[in-house]
Amino acid sequence: MVVLNKIYTKTGDNGTTALGSGERRPKYDLRIDAYGTVDETNAIVGMARLHTASVVPDIDAVLNRIQNDLFDLGADLATPETDQDLGYEPLRITDGQVSAIEEEIDTLNADLSPLRSFVLPGGSAASAHLHLARTVSRRAERLMVELADRETINQAGIRYMNRLSDYFFVASRYLNNKGEEDVLWVPGKNR
Repeated sequence: MVVLNKIYTKTGDNGTTALGSGERRPKYDLRIDAYGTVDETNAIVGMARLHTASVVPDIDAVLNRIQNDLFDLGADLATPETDQDLGYEPLRITDGQVSAIEEEIDTLNADLSPLRSFVLPGGSAASAHLHLARTVSRRAERLMVELADRETINQAGIRYMNRLSDYFFVASRYLNNKGEEDVLWVPGKNR
C-alpha cells in the first residue's frame, strides 16, 4: 500500500524524478512521458465518469476498473524491468486485464450497428470525453511502443493500451444511444 505523508519533497526541483527502482531520470525522459500520458488518460476517464455514473452504471463500473488498471500500468511503467532486487514484487499489467477489456468491447459492440462512415468525436458529453480518452490513450500507446524499442517493457501493457483505445471508441458509440446519435463524417461535405 502507498503511504503519502508529505506531498512535496523538493527532490524533483533539479528536473529529475525517481522511478520505482530508485533510479532518477530527467522529467522529459521517454519513460516518464509514457506513464505521464497514461495518467493523463486516467484523468480524462475521470471527467467522462462525471457523465456516466447516473446514466449507464454498467459502463461507469467498467471505467472505475479501468482507472485502477491505469494506475497499475503507471506503476508498471515507472518500475523498469531489472535483475536488481527491489525488495518488492513490481506491479505488472497481466494478460487477464487485457482479456477483461476485450470482453467488455465484445459486450458493448454486440448492441451496435455496423459503421458506414468514420465517427466524429461528439454526441453526448460522456461520448465526447471518451473520444478524448481514446486519442490520449493512443498517444500513450505510441510512447510505450517507442520506449519498447529502447528498453525492455511489459508487452501486456502495450496490448492493454491498444485494447483500451478500442474500448473507449465502442463505449463512446454505446453512450450515443447505441450509435444512433453518432456524428458521422461526410467526406467532402463542406467543399
